[in-house]
Amino acid sequence: MIDGLESEPAAAAELFGEHLAKGRQFTEALARHGEELGLIGPLELPRLWTRHVLNSALVAPLLRPGRVGDVGSGAGLPGLVLGIMRPDVSFVLIEPMERRVAWLESQAAELELSNVEVVRARAEEAKLKGVLDQVTARAVSALRTLIPITAPLLRPGGELVLMKGAGVDGEVGAAEKAIRKYKVHDPEVLILGEGVVSEVTRVFRATVG
Repeated sequence: MIDGLESEPAAAAELFGEHLAKGRQFTEALARHGEELGLIGPLELPRLWTRHVLNSALVAPLLRPGRVGDVGSGAGLPGLVLGIMRPDVSFVLIEPMERRVAWLESQAAELELSNVEVVRARAEEAKLKGVLDQVTARAVSALRTLIPITAPLLRPGGELVLMKGAGVDGEVGAAEKAIRKYKVHDPEVLILGEGVVSEVTRVFRATVG
């Protein structure tokens, strides 16, 4: 047991299913090395499962087989978690910071995630314009600045699956100009995990083009 790490919640087995062993392996690696590598803050261990890992895991059922980009992948939340849970999906983890890229690559190798590719770039500079089926992001920026860097990565008819906080409805209103400019339609806010986890996950989902 890693000192200070939150005990594994019962919901972990429900959400990860047959992939729970890899979910544990990733969570323990993040608990051991996350703070020293600047991936998580010093106060996150007591809520690492609940607030970060399971929060990311709830998004897995929204993904479709295809190519999914995770913008600003950082610690691998949600990219590595989703890569563990959805071996039928190809993931491109997009991250500009060298030490975070090294972490993502090492974890993808250790977890034997052959469906995960890591690209060192800012989203707007990645050579992925118009090629992805879905794009996700977590804790990157407000929708009005996030839509302009994520929407262009999608093929026509591709889908944004963006993890957001409790203020997402206000962000949607503030992003009206970007929503029009980037042909974002059928936007909706999903609340995931009610009755399953103590902290629900909010997702802004919409089609582009």
